Amino acid sequence: MSAAQPHRLLFVCTANICRSPMAEELARLYADQRGWWVESRSAGTHAREGDPAAPNSERAIRELGGDLSAHRSQPVTDELVDWADRILVMELRHAQNVRSAFPAADAKLQMLGTFGGIMEIADPYGSWIFRFRSSRDEIRRCVEGLLDRMPPRVR
Repeated sequence: MSAAQPHRLLFVCTANICRSPMAEELARLYADQRGWWVESRSAGTHAREGDPAAPNSERAIRELGGDLSAHRSQPVTDELVDWADRILVMELRHAQNVRSAFPAADAKLQMLGTFGGIMEIADPYGSWIFRFRSSRDEIRRCVEGLLDRMPPRVR
């Protein structure tokens, strides 16, 4: 890919209502702060089409100046796999599910947690806000670690 195009990041979790929308928004915020050209999207391995982000995900992101109010869930598709430069998953089972359904994704798959010194990022679904904040902060550390390792691209 030429430097004249953005980095395209696809964040994947299970239902695309908690972790991956937070990662998508945190990547956008971090890249915007630095003037880097990054496009981020999110999807789920078992997502229904059109669900809003979990209320506690929205709240946790809003506390950092982000906005998930327009987010609607979507499943991983061939189009998203083709679009992405990197597919960043939260758990090993997400990597297995994506690899199984989309063999072409294999070379693009990475564990997001490894960019923050952890393996998997646990699902906060159904938990109290403090668990969502903890998940948000883990995701933020990992997203920033990822972007800091990528060569910056500017428009």
